Amino acid sequence: MPKKAIKKFDAKKHFVSKPAYEVVPAEEVKGRRGAMTLMSNKLVPGSNFYIETGWVFGMPDPNPHIHEHVHDYDEIVIHLGTDPQDQEELGGEIEFMVDGQPLIINKSSAVYVPKGVKHGPLVWKKYSKPHLEFTIMVGAGSLAEADPGGHQKLIKRSRKNGENR
Repeated sequence: MPKKAIKKFDAKKHFVSKPAYEVVPAEEVKGRRGAMTLMSNKLVPGSNFYIETGWVFGMPDPNPHIHEHVHDYDEIVIHLGTDPQDQEELGGEIEFMVDGQPLIINKSSAVYVPKGVKHGPLVWKKYSKPHLEFTIMVGAGSLAEADPGGHQKLIKRSRKNGENR
């Protein structure tokens, strides 16, 4: 019986060195840098993950700017401190509502939010150092599917109602 030829893995096709800047916030937010998309089906076809991250470099204003929303996909929300001397130190304190229950985030941490669970708002209570916020959407391969922060639905609704955004 002849052996099947094994297709060689091409690592370069799975490597993202130029992120996309496709996440549009529902409103301008001071203290935040525009989010980078690091993984999507557009960047790596067939990956079926949506990963985005953004810097928090000051007290966000408005606060909250991430409101209650829900996804059709599981989501992992990561807040990561950037102090190399104390990698657990977040550099802020955030109240994150998940299914109506408050979580206080003041250390580098991750929250698993199953699909269909309402989450948000995120309210920054304190800010002392820059930190990163990541979201990982398992099974969502595009911005439209992932809709991190629920922003895209808000923008669509605003345009439908004739508001400028």
